[in-house]
Amino acid sequence: MTKHQTITHPLRPLFQTDSKILILGSFPSVKTREYGFFYGHPQNRFWPLLERIFGVKLSTDIEERRAFLLQHHLAVYDVIYQCDIVGSSDASIQNVVPSDLSPIFKEADIKHVFCNGGTAYRYYQKYQERKTGFKATQLPSTSPANARYSIDDLYHQWRIIREYM
Repeated sequence: MTKHQTITHPLRPLFQTDSKILILGSFPSVKTREYGFFYGHPQNRFWPLLERIFGVKLSTDIEERRAFLLQHHLAVYDVIYQCDIVGSSDASIQNVVPSDLSPIFKEADIKHVFCNGGTAYRYYQKYQERKTGFKATQLPSTSPANARYSIDDLYHQWRIIREYM
């Protein structure tokens, strides 16, 4: 049986004062932690989806992706700061320490919060919604584990973020 590991979030939240939309995932996958930036798993559809929504083509270069997010007023982080997890499985998450989102809300001009998937949404509601005062919109997960959604299905759900820009 695979054992849980206690992992602390390796990334800092990405935002700046003019960030308007906060996109929250649950917790970075093993591949993302290796890559060193959000949504680093090559099969995660987050980046292809944003490329389609904004009509751009991005490389896998972290600085290019970081600049793209900030240029489009997008803040990105995760709802979980530390947890016990097996590999990258959201279903295995235990002993959650929620992320402190207060610096993002204090310093940025957040107008809307979107959660990338059900796990992020549930933990946001449980730990952060009352503190932030923001209701979140749950979007279907871009994770490769969410096979029931095609890229077209994701696009039709996710393109709503443009309305909040």
